Amino acid sequence: MEVPLVNFENMDDVGINLGDPSDSGYPTSPPSEAHDHNLLTHRLSSPHQSPHRGRRRHQSGQEGLSPSTPPSSLTTKAKSSSGSLISNVKLLINSESPTDSVFSKMAKDCYENEDVFEKHCIEEKDEKVVINISGLMFETQLSTLNNFPETLLGDPMKRIRYFDPMKNEYFFDRNRPSFDGVLYFYQSGGRIRRPANVPLDVFANEMVFYELGHEAMEQFREDEGFIKEPEVLLPTNELKRQFWLLFEYPESSSAAKSVALVSVFVIVISIVIFCLETLPEFREDTDFPPILTQLINGTQGGSAPHPATKDVFAYLTDPFFIVETICIIWFCFEVGVRFVVCPSKRDFFNNIMNTIDIVSIIPYFVTLGTELATTPDDDMNSSQNMSLAILRIIRLVRVFRIFKLSRHSKGLQILGQTLKASMRELGLLIFFLFIGVILFSSAIYFAEVDEPQTQFVSIPDGFWWAVVTMTTVGYGDMCPITIGGKMVGTLCAIAGVLTIALPVPVIVSNFNYFYHRETEQEEKQVMDAAAEAAQKTSAANKYGSTPSLNKSNGNWQNEKNGAHC
Repeated sequence: MEVPLVNFENMDDVGINLGDPSDSGYPTSPPSEAHDHNLLTHRLSSPHQSPHRGRRRHQSGQEGLSPSTPPSSLTTKAKSSSGSLISNVKLLINSESPTDSVFSKMAKDCYENEDVFEKHCIEEKDEKVVINISGLMFETQLSTLNNFPETLLGDPMKRIRYFDPMKNEYFFDRNRPSFDGVLYFYQSGGRIRRPANVPLDVFANEMVFYELGHEAMEQFREDEGFIKEPEVLLPTNELKRQFWLLFEYPESSSAAKSVALVSVFVIVISIVIFCLETLPEFREDTDFPPILTQLINGTQGGSAPHPATKDVFAYLTDPFFIVETICIIWFCFEVGVRFVVCPSKRDFFNNIMNTIDIVSIIPYFVTLGTELATTPDDDMNSSQNMSLAILRIIRLVRVFRIFKLSRHSKGLQILGQTLKASMRELGLLIFFLFIGVILFSSAIYFAEVDEPQTQFVSIPDGFWWAVVTMTTVGYGDMCPITIGGKMVGTLCAIAGVLTIALPVPVIVSNFNYFYHRETEQEEKQVMDAAAEAAQKTSAANKYGSTPSLNKSNGNWQNEKNGAHC
């Protein structure tokens, strides 16, 4: 049975006869008049439909609708639904009678409920979408993409820019292997997996392009081994925040980098002064003429005065003291500013770096107070000697200023984190060495006890030898003489190698972990910068004209704006 094409778009040109309610609804026009019917075409299509979908063809005659038919007869039928359309199709297939009335019913249903029909078809067959990634075709369901409306493929307004109406597909000139992971994100409900043959940076750029979101990026970083950095706590006050960033985060601005350079320079000068003032030419407790003191006081020859009887003015005008004072002023200013503007006073004192800063300043004030409190008439007694010994120990603390450089050195920070994470292994190492020292120092004593010229006169005397032997240092200041002692020394050296070798791999593993984490953190900053640049590019092209499909999606330019320029 041939069915000519009929266009349902213009209902004025189509004859429809719903028939009498008592009839079966079949047409009453003669079959011979069917050749005079108008020939029209109707096509229902959408941007996502295949070119072969949505075509409905049949024939209808003008005489199918009687002029005397009252308009009310066209509205006696209830509002059509998607179910009535399917019923009409079944009625058409099973009917052996002429089909004018059945097609008329379908035409009116399509005309009155076109949106319902399209929606029903989409829900019935779950419309499919074809995605072309640089020539590699992917096909998925539209509902799968719509689960993530904030993404590029899930937002109809975003993805329509890449739609090719000639081929009824979406075209992206992007990395093909990466799209396997992108499509899996939609199919799995939000889980992201990087294909094994795709580099990290390439897949990260694809995630940014398809706008998979911040949560997907964080999940990707966690799965790939990136460590989630703790949230940075900043002061709420704007002025305090600027000063905190200036002194605490050198990478935040150029001014912060300048402050960091000044701090490093002052630390280096302080360490150099600490070392130079111990030279014999500048020491005040030797028989050499103190050069700087002679230049300041104008004296010639003679031995240096004792520290207890030294003139206070000469001490305060000493060049080393002046340079040290300038360094201390900077250190105090730096620590004071950090303390005032820090967001949490508790975290400030819990930070080991701030503790080092405070401890490195204390010896200066203790030394200055001792010098000012000492009078020339004081006799040198045992209590004063003890005070000087304590003062020397306190001044030794100045050497810890070198750890202030770790604030500006990633390498020292990694070393500190490694030692902190390896405290258990270091404790085991010390415990093993302690057992070995006790064991082999006792063995070497009893092996050498009958030798008159032996150096191991007691077990404690053998502690030093056991330590330097187990650590494979071997100074040679103490060595066994007898054969039994040499055998003990051999076992001690072998045991030391094995003892040290056991925990060392764990410490090295911790170092590699923190080193790679720091490297990945730098890569993360690069990825964040690339993501920010991609977002700016996407925002710039969002309201522009649709670019041609033969250009890269990531570097499209607005031809319309370029033409005006």
